[in-house]
Amino acid sequence: MSVVVRRTNVFAVRPLTEQGEQLLHDLLDASASLWNELTHERRQNFFGGESVWDTADYRKRYVGVLGSATAQQVIRKNSEAWRSFFAAREDGEGTAPPGYWGNKDEGRELRTYIRNDQYTLETGERSRLEVPVGRNLKDEYGLGYHDRLRLEIAGDLKWEGEQGRLELYYDEVDDTFRAIQPVTVPDSRRDSPVAEESAALDVGANNLVACTTTTGQQYLYGGRDLFARFRETTQEIARLQSKLCEGRYSSRRIRRLYRKRTRRRDHAQDALARDLIERLYDEGIATVYVGDLTDVLSEHWSAEVNEKTHQFWAYRSFIDRLATTAEEYDITVKVRSEAYTTAECPVCGERGETERDNDVFRCLCGYEGHADLGASRTFLERQAGEITVGSMARPVRLTWDNHTWSESPHSPERVRPNEERTNRSTGDGKLVSVGTA
Repeated sequence: MSVVVRRTNVFAVRPLTEQGEQLLHDLLDASASLWNELTHERRQNFFGGESVWDTADYRKRYVGVLGSATAQQVIRKNSEAWRSFFAAREDGEGTAPPGYWGNKDEGRELRTYIRNDQYTLETGERSRLEVPVGRNLKDEYGLGYHDRLRLEIAGDLKWEGEQGRLELYYDEVDDTFRAIQPVTVPDSRRDSPVAEESAALDVGANNLVACTTTTGQQYLYGGRDLFARFRETTQEIARLQSKLCEGRYSSRRIRRLYRKRTRRRDHAQDALARDLIERLYDEGIATVYVGDLTDVLSEHWSAEVNEKTHQFWAYRSFIDRLATTAEEYDITVKVRSEAYTTAECPVCGERGETERDNDVFRCLCGYEGHADLGASRTFLERQAGEITVGSMARPVRLTWDNHTWSESPHSPERVRPNEERTNRSTGDGKLVSVGTA
């Protein structure tokens, strides 16, 4: 029996004309307006003790702008959000009900969903995406009855297969329209015996993620520059708040800065999760272990540490993103205790007579190495059971350029195709050292 899995293409799109850009803006804004109206009625019903499913027919209200199919997809996505909310409540999670996509005065989050049989995507020399619009928008912008909005695709699509529901949104941080396209593709990984490796992550704020794999690879995603920008925005918010009249606590500009700060962080988190999972997929990783930071996230004496863990990095949100992305690649994410990994020497196991100076970890046995990478290696050795993690290749260090995670010039050359991967385990189940494979 043929086995299929879901993968996701993420790519930028560009309207061909200024008129096309305004049309796309109006389409996404109308979708946000529909979402907000439906969310408002459902929240009112929820807090009033009534059924959230008993609402007006919003599809008819927006069919002229969005078209019937797109209006229905936004409504369906909203219903999915409410079902997830109720499922979380049943599991005892204290989550809030679905919220709004901004507002009219301060700007809505521009986003919409297109049914899989309603858009056309073609790749090649003239890659393009065509999406439907409602009759009212067609009349306003002078389109014919059968015309659709055509967008240029920037970049190559990684996956080909049966297309799913398309998400279109405006990335305010990068001033770019983007598309997210899930596709169903044949699963070639299940036929590969090397797709059984493991990885462990040490999650922090100075270094957002330090990763060690049983294939002998290490990845380090730096976060200092990101946090510096986060703090700059936070300080600007505080400065503006200090100038408010007595009794006022916010303003349009302050709320805009809050949104920008959050979206910038979320964009970096989304990109990190996808970049890391794609690398691990190519390494043949089947299981990713992530440290449980529940105790660490309790209030810390340092205000800066609190800001990093609670506001800047948003640990739980990142783990959700990581798990969702990993699911697309059939990779399992497991949260496990990482107690003492940051204080334990990866060579001799000493915990009491060790010290850390920023990124440097030292032990009386003579070991000196990168603190977070060493912690991720120790964490992996605890979880990997019979497999002993051997010598590591030179770590791949990555930095954020406000759009993508890029390897530093000192990182080793990437060789990632699946067919070039080899099983580097020895006969007794232990990993051989790099250079002896």
